[in-house]
Amino acid sequence: MSGVAFPRKRLRRNFTAETIAKRSRAFEQFLSHLHSIAEIRRSPEFLEFFFLQDLRAAQRLTCTGMYREALATWANAYRLQDRLGVCSSGRFLLTLAGLAVCHQELDQLGEAHGCCEQALQLLEAQGSHPLLGPFLQAHVHLAWKVGKDKRRSEARLQDLREAGPPLQQQPTLKECLIKEPLE
Repeated sequence: MSGVAFPRKRLRRNFTAETIAKRSRAFEQFLSHLHSIAEIRRSPEFLEFFFLQDLRAAQRLTCTGMYREALATWANAYRLQDRLGVCSSGRFLLTLAGLAVCHQELDQLGEAHGCCEQALQLLEAQGSHPLLGPFLQAHVHLAWKVGKDKRRSEARLQDLREAGPPLQQQPTLKECLIKEPLE
């Protein structure tokens, strides 16, 4: 942190455009440096600062049926996670689930389908994940509704059925989203 120095505060003229610009650049440099350290980037405090509060708020709004407001909050959390480069995390999958559920509830089926497709691409390499079955089920349903190809998702769903417990006992994407504790 020795290379990061904030401009000193002044007794006067703290709100001039020049001072604000200098302090803003220093803060961006500070955050960039923090983000470059993996231990800090993955720390709960760092994540909390940027997007966990949005995820919690979006989850609460979704649980209460305020889908339009929740969608905006999920979208903001999505953008922040994308910018921070944490798109392979479980929280990013939860964000995609939130976006898919809200889009679906607002009859924006194409957008919901796109969120499911993105999540399934992230889950491609994973043989097992708690959200895989719910995402596959939602994807098949949405693909049917919007007239897209669903054969690959149906095949993966069939493989899951043969490999494990009955999918009828698995929660829907919406149920997963509501039950997921965000700590």
